[in-house]
Amino acid sequence: MINSSTSPTATSTSAVSLKGLNKSFGDVTAVSNLDLEIPQGEFFSMLGPSGSGKTTVLRIIAGFETASSGKVLLEGSDVTELAPFDRDVNTVFQDYALFPHMSIQLNVEYGLRARKIPKAERAKLASEAIESVKLSHLADRLPHQLSGGQRQRIALARALVLRPKVLLLDEPLGALDKQLREEMQVELKRIQREAGITFIFVTHDQEEAMRMSDRIAVFNQGRIEQIGSPREVYESPASAFVASFLGVSNLIQGPMAKELFGSDQMVNVRPERIKLQKEGSKSAGDEIGIKATIIDVAYTGANTLYVLESEAGLRLVATRLNEELPGQDLGLEAGDRVLASFRKEHVAKIPNN
Repeated sequence: MINSSTSPTATSTSAVSLKGLNKSFGDVTAVSNLDLEIPQGEFFSMLGPSGSGKTTVLRIIAGFETASSGKVLLEGSDVTELAPFDRDVNTVFQDYALFPHMSIQLNVEYGLRARKIPKAERAKLASEAIESVKLSHLADRLPHQLSGGQRQRIALARALVLRPKVLLLDEPLGALDKQLREEMQVELKRIQREAGITFIFVTHDQEEAMRMSDRIAVFNQGRIEQIGSPREVYESPASAFVASFLGVSNLIQGPMAKELFGSDQMVNVRPERIKLQKEGSKSAGDEIGIKATIIDVAYTGANTLYVLESEAGLRLVATRLNEELPGQDLGLEAGDRVLASFRKEHVAKIPNN
């Protein structure tokens, strides 16, 4: 299991440095001996299931939780013992936390007012922040007059207007429907690039993390199992957990792996890499072919999912992009015998942990 990783661009002046971080709640260890470097200007996601420690780490960075041991550094300065309001970070929560009796303009101005910024200057800065999320036309409205996505944008503007060195986002899109969530993912990425601020984003949604992040830290049981770009963690998972958590996996090990690949080491083949042909077809020279029977078919819109079982009892999942017009596909159904083949270069070895 991997507990630490340093980006190639990480330096002593990383936006956030966590050193030997531990956090326990009674007998429960939430974070275990965690080291992490997050460079300035990076969109960094912490991904993992509930209880994996990702939100606890975010709250420790924000100052809402106190580490049992270890240090938190912001741009090289030790802030471990500082209160949240003494740290140059802001947090955007899932519930938005807007003041219902204040207009959008006044909501965004609130933090500037608390910092005693002159009225004219804070009005100007707030207007610019609202413009950055493309909601200037709604500045005079109250929060209840906005949609969920619009309220989320205003919560983001209120955090950005203070120009924090680091913006922490705790599952901020979790309450949105799928279409709005996808629109906000694009907006968040655009705003982060334009603002140049380090974003640390907590989510349990694998697709969301893959779509938005420069790098992803995959959390499991209070530790980081792998850090890397979306492509790295998906194509070359460092553990069976990472392979399984990031999308659908075909994990093969033991005698089955020995027979197919010459080694009993665990490997992973992604479903989209498996090509299906009707029985009697032959695999190419650089491919591994497995004779199997389709036991289930599921149409999911963009893809069709096939569950297969080989003659030796190996269960596989394959997906196929629905590129053809209806009625022009392979016409494969449950019970059909097929050849499932994949290229050797698409077999990812899973390190022994």
